[in-house]
Amino acid sequence: MENETNHEEELENQVASTETEEPKDMVPKQDYDELDDRYKRILAEFENFKKRSGKEREGLYNSILSDVVEGILPVLDNLENAMKVETQDEEYKKGIELVIKQFQEFLTSKGVEEIKAIGETFDPELHEAVSSIQDESLGEKEIAQEYRKGYKIGNRVIRHSMVVVAN
Repeated sequence: MENETNHEEELENQVASTETEEPKDMVPKQDYDELDDRYKRILAEFENFKKRSGKEREGLYNSILSDVVEGILPVLDNLENAMKVETQDEEYKKGIELVIKQFQEFLTSKGVEEIKAIGETFDPELHEAVSSIQDESLGEKEIAQEYRKGYKIGNRVIRHSMVVVAN
């Protein structure tokens, strides 16, 4: 029995000594904290990189889209001018209207908006004044006429509206 008691004491001493000592394969607390801190910093840097690259991709997409839209806007202008011409051929006129509608639907699907002009207050960020008139029936800096439509994507202006400003 004495032998069993000694054996139990020995086991208890071994358990107690292993609880107080760090196992040889464990990382010390200070090293663990440093590694944890580095991991968190790298993770935060990676998240910032993802956000930054997403914004850059979106900006590049909008820039390329703006260039393409800017190139086709004169075609749309010419089609709208063709609609203003008097013609006897109603089928011709319907065809032009359909092409204009298709252009406008394409622009809308890509997030391109027409800049409002007539009746609005002149804004140099959106409008380009080509002349001014005096008209008492209109307010100060109110746009009286639009020579060419302007377009924008979000807050980015693709083409300014060419306008005539009153007063």
